[in-house]
Amino acid sequence: IKICSIMAAPFVFGRVAEGENFIDREKDTARLAENFRSLTNTILISPRRWGKTSLVHKAASRAMEEDKELKVVFIDIFNVRTEDEFYEKMATEVIRQTATTADNILMTIRKYAAAIISGISFGDAAAPTSVQFQIKEPQRSADEILELPEKIARDRGIKIVVCIDEFQQIGEFRDPRAFQANLRAKWQLQQHVAYCLFGSRRHMMMEVFGKASMPFYKFGAIYFLEKIDAGFWPEFIAGEFAKTGKVISTEQCKEIVRLADNNPYYVQQLAQTAWLHCQSGICEEGTVQEAFEDILRQQGELNRALTATLTLTQQNLLHAMVNGEQALSSKEVIEKYGLKSTTEISRARKALVAKDILDDFGKCYTFEDPLYEYWLKNVFFRR
Repeated sequence: IKICSIMAAPFVFGRVAEGENFIDREKDTARLAENFRSLTNTILISPRRWGKTSLVHKAASRAMEEDKELKVVFIDIFNVRTEDEFYEKMATEVIRQTATTADNILMTIRKYAAAIISGISFGDAAAPTSVQFQIKEPQRSADEILELPEKIARDRGIKIVVCIDEFQQIGEFRDPRAFQANLRAKWQLQQHVAYCLFGSRRHMMMEVFGKASMPFYKFGAIYFLEKIDAGFWPEFIAGEFAKTGKVISTEQCKEIVRLADNNPYYVQQLAQTAWLHCQSGICEEGTVQEAFEDILRQQGELNRALTATLTLTQQNLLHAMVNGEQALSSKEVIEKYGLKSTTEISRARKALVAKDILDDFGKCYTFEDPLYEYWLKNVFFRR
């Protein structure tokens, strides 16, 4: 297949969607922005690739436009594995993102953090993000670090919202319960700061926020992000094609949404791939399906590698699920797919949830990745 492109593709996936690339979510944006302005602690939970990070950034921008005394700080702890790393990253980002210049950073450090910082280095003297500094003994400085946003906000007469992405990572720390208890004890007393804690591993997020025995139980308003209304996509996709002088039909736009299972990441990826396949400027019959198969081929080796890590029972359970079997514990299904016993099924399901292959939200097991489900059914098990 010949693919041509003489301009930048108009679709965005794999990074934060901003401006015209941010689609729908008007009610979610308004509600989250209001929580930011009113300093309401918020927990946002959704599967991967549903656009929650883009939503938080959009809501933050709106809230800061409407309230000039509000500052939103973003912290991503996806790669954070220890308490020390968490404290160091929090101190670094709070200081950086509440300052406007390198001089402001130095003033903040001298006033609030001189005792906890061991060294400072500069890249571009005019850019706050280029300033690097080290936190000495982060755990011993934990209280000062956790109180840092409140001190800055109170002294400057502003409000701060600290947004922490992939918050479920704290469940992997050495003593997660004690760590969470310390965070809750400090954060719940703060009057000028609120927290937006969000993550994509629902089962882990519910472990942190959904159990009455856990420190973060009822810490704030919990929102479960839903999919974008499928009806919004066709006009958006067709509009992005038109901006670049290309044409796609409404039915083809709907086919993109259907094949991508209305997953925002995959809708944008499939739309872009179809856009790249348009040779004449018109999306011809079969182009969307060709683009979809192109994506499947690209992901094939990754899918095979992932599937190879699964036990035979886990693979057999997925086989039954993609074939639409409902009574997984029935004697017929167990025998047909070699599932051994209901106990083995339960263990396999829990393991697949832990691996983020299945989602058990509401005790209804579904695939986290719709294209992986399609690949299993139409490629892997079809052999």
